[in-house]
Amino acid sequence: MTDEEVFEANRELLFAVAYRMLGTVADAEDTVQDAWLRWSAAPRSDIAEPRAYLARTVTNIAVNKLRSARARREAYVGSWLPEPLLTTGPDTADRAELAESVSLAMMVVLESLTPEERAVFVLHEVFGFPHAEIAAAIGRSDASVRQLMHRAREHVQARRPRFDVDASQQREVTERFLAAAGGDIDELMLVLAPDVVLVSDGGGKAKAPLRPVIGAAKVARFLTAISAQPYMGIDRSEMTIEVAEINGGPGILVTTGERPITAVTTVIAGGRITAIQLVANPDKLRGIRAGRTLPL
Repeated sequence: MTDEEVFEANRELLFAVAYRMLGTVADAEDTVQDAWLRWSAAPRSDIAEPRAYLARTVTNIAVNKLRSARARREAYVGSWLPEPLLTTGPDTADRAELAESVSLAMMVVLESLTPEERAVFVLHEVFGFPHAEIAAAIGRSDASVRQLMHRAREHVQARRPRFDVDASQQREVTERFLAAAGGDIDELMLVLAPDVVLVSDGGGKAKAPLRPVIGAAKVARFLTAISAQPYMGIDRSEMTIEVAEINGGPGILVTTGERPITAVTTVIAGGRITAIQLVANPDKLRGIRAGRTLPL
């Protein structure tokens, strides 16, 4: 295989790592492009295993980008959520684990890790890289990587969302939620968990609550209120609202014409919705608008 063919054979893996590390499509694609430039210039005598070298390179670039991104996210208007993507792939035994790793709720949890902890967790827990390769990727000793892995696991385990793994039940609850969100507050109260939390990301560019909405009654009132009026000057009759697979599970995509204007994902546990993530910032919908998908 040529150098370009080797890189292309690993491109989806590199994007998947970078996206889980950075949470945005643009940053992930820039990271993969930077990795290509380094791969093109690297002496081949220094590369024993191309896949490991490329993963190491993209991780190192992502860690540096994540450090600089922290300051930008602290100045973000309202709540910051990762950028949603449509996901594809056949149902397999390990799909549930991969789907959880790319869910917006889990990626929000990963945001609270240090860049190095996030790199270790993503590479080992999601993609199965051995400690030695991860140590080389982030410039740490094997013992240090094991310590980072222990801290990351404890942190994620304490905060990871509990969700139903049954895809058919997730879809059924999502469809009930979609039907009720049109104004049936009683049905909404049945499908929402009492302590449900809705987090919306408008980024100051789309109308959205700046703070989380907490509790079934408040969330239900908020959803019925926005369904009864035009959104950003767009009448409801001009919107298409449908269930779509977003970040590994059933979500809701709102479009007008060919343009996505809102992506909604949920966490479902015990047959009820415990968390809702609503992304309306148009900058965060560029990946969906461009048709970018993430295979699982």
